Order: sequence, then C-alpha cells, then structure tokens
Amino acid sequence: MFDRPYPYYRLSAFYLFFFAALGAFVPYWSLYLQDLHFSPAEIGEIMAIAMASKIVAPYLWGWLADHYGKRLQIIQLTALLAALLFAGIFLRADYLWVALITALFGFFWNASLPLYEALSLNHLGARVSEYSHIRIWGSVGFIVSVVALPLGFKAYGFIIIPVALLVLLVLMSLTTFLITDKPYHAKEASQKSIWIIVQQPIVIAFLVVCTLQVASHGAYYTFYSLYLRDNGYSAVFTGWMWALGVMAEMVVFIAMHSILQRYNAGLLLALALLGTAIRWYLLAYFVNFFPLLLLVQVLHAVSFGLFHAAAIHLVHDLFPGRLQGRGQALYAGLCFGLGGAVGNLCSGYAWLPLGATMTFIASGFVALIGSVIAWFFIAQKQSEKGVHEH
Repeated sequence: MFDRPYPYYRLSAFYLFFFAALGAFVPYWSLYLQDLHFSPAEIGEIMAIAMASKIVAPYLWGWLADHYGKRLQIIQLTALLAALLFAGIFLRADYLWVALITALFGFFWNASLPLYEALSLNHLGARVSEYSHIRIWGSVGFIVSVVALPLGFKAYGFIIIPVALLVLLVLMSLTTFLITDKPYHAKEASQKSIWIIVQQPIVIAFLVVCTLQVASHGAYYTFYSLYLRDNGYSAVFTGWMWALGVMAEMVVFIAMHSILQRYNAGLLLALALLGTAIRWYLLAYFVNFFPLLLLVQVLHAVSFGLFHAAAIHLVHDLFPGRLQGRGQALYAGLCFGLGGAVGNLCSGYAWLPLGATMTFIASGFVALIGSVIAWFFIAQKQSEKGVHEH
C-alpha cells in the first residue's frame, strides 16, 4: 500500500478538484441555465459548446506538449487560464455571453485533463493498471460536489453553482504546481506517425465506439437533473442519485486492476456499451419506479467506470511512447468532444418535440450499435492477437 514509486497523493489532488468542478458543472449547469430562462434547445447548445471545445483543444495542446516536451508547463497554463476566463461568467447573463465564456474557459479546461492523464500514466510506468487507484479521487471530488451543492440552493439560489465552480477551478489550478513530470522516452514503435496508427482498423473501430458511447450520454448529462425534477424529485435527492452513480463507478475503479489482468479490454468495452444501452432503456421507462431508478444509477459503474478504464487501457496500448499525449487527446477530443457535442445538441433539440422517453430510447440504440462494433472489431481482434501470441 505504501511502497508506491510515484507521488500518489500529489497526482491524485488534480483529479480530486478537476472532477469536483465537473460535479458542479455537468449535473447542475442546466439548472443554472434554466434559472436564466434558457430553453431546452439553448441549454443543449451551450452544453454542446462545452464539449465541442474538446475536439480541437486537447489535440492542439497535446501536440505542443509532445513536440516541445513541456507537458507540465502546458498543464499549469491551461488550468490557470480556465479559472481566469470562467470568472467572466459573473459579468453578464445573456445567451451569447454565457456561450462565449463556456467556449473560452472550456478550450483551456478541456486541454488539461488528457495531458494530465498522460503525465499520470508516465509516472505509473509498468504499473499502468494502478491508474484507477489515482483516478478514484476524481470520483470522490465529484461525489462531494453533487451532494453538497444542492444543500445551498434554497439559501443562496442557483448562483452558488458558478461560485463553487470558480473556487474549484482555482484549487485545481494550484494542484498543478505540486507535481513534477518524469522524462518520457519514445519506444521504437512510437516513431510511427500518429496517422499511420489511426488508419489501423482496430483504432478506427475504437474511436467510433467511444464516440458513440459518449454521444449516447448526451441526454443524461444535459437533462438528467431536469428530468428528475420534472418527475417530482428534489434537488437533494437528485444530488444523491448522481453520487450513487459515481460510488458505483468507484467500485469498478478499485476492482479494475484485477479485472484487466483477467479479461481483454476490448471485451470489457463491448460489455460496457451493452450495459449502457440497458441503462438508457430503463431510465426511459422506469423513472418513477424507485428500485429501477437506483439500478439505473448503479449501472453508471458499467456505462462510465468500466468503459473509461477499458478505454484508457486501450489508448495506452494503441498509442505508444511519445504518441501517448496525442493518443489521449484524440480520445478526449474526438470521442468526448465530437461525441459529447453531438449527443448534447441532439438531446437538446429532441427533448421537447420527442419527449424524454423517446430521447433516452434513441440514446440506448446509439450505445447498442457501439457495442456490436466493439465486439466484432475490437474484442474479437484482441482475442485473435492473444491466440497468435501464445
């Protein structure tokens, strides 16, 4: 437990505050925007803008970090600018200004995480399967935010959401000055161009699957809190539902080290998307049936925990050496950026015309398609590779 050859607590501090900020933003930003009298379509657009900045920002900063070897300095710069730019949210409350601030602060906020993931994996070295032991602190931060924030809604109103977010972004920025980076050496395989790697069928399949998975979460991340409120649940109850999901995710992160030693990551990815499809179908039909609503949140362990841990493992395998930074950036940018933006945008436009039930059914279908692709083009290929190697 205490013989770790890497700075466990200092690495974990960034995850704690990054995901605490995310816990203020993702579940409750839609409530803040609705309080500003934005429509569901406008809420979907602003949440899409937040995700869209992931398309370009992580790859641009990742390339700079890989090219100049200044990964830590770029993490420090992007984290600091994210906090400074977000402070502009208090100047005005009209749609265009909120959209602009979201785009600007998101451009820097979204750049810091994939770079930090690469830095953390570099510290872990051969102990990469222990990544989940560090990442679990992100889950702790998220839980504290989602449970604590609603307690202040009645006393202070929804303005507490951007205030808390700013404080957490500042704390996140400060943690980047506690850590150092290790030199990262290129393996021979890593001399390949990243575009040669991206053209491999298994890599294309991986990026498509992850993009579909994140897109399927659009309605959940944008409207889950509003969905529960519309069905008569309180803000405090909603906070605990978000927390339950992340607690379930933490169990997977703790167990992931041994799971990855037993099963191939492609199989786990396919199972994660199948579980996600089931989750959205249950949420569509059983929001008012408490036991199944609990199960929906427990399935977050599968739809995010299992998915993300397997995906990070695959990114580390598929993008070796000096291409790790850009591999992480592609995963964050294409999958979370494009997938998240499309998912948020489509759910915003579908929410009123189609209704919540049909929006979640469509989300489930998207995840189901991804599961089929993951099974045939990643899990099967990894199994064949394993057979050939033995």
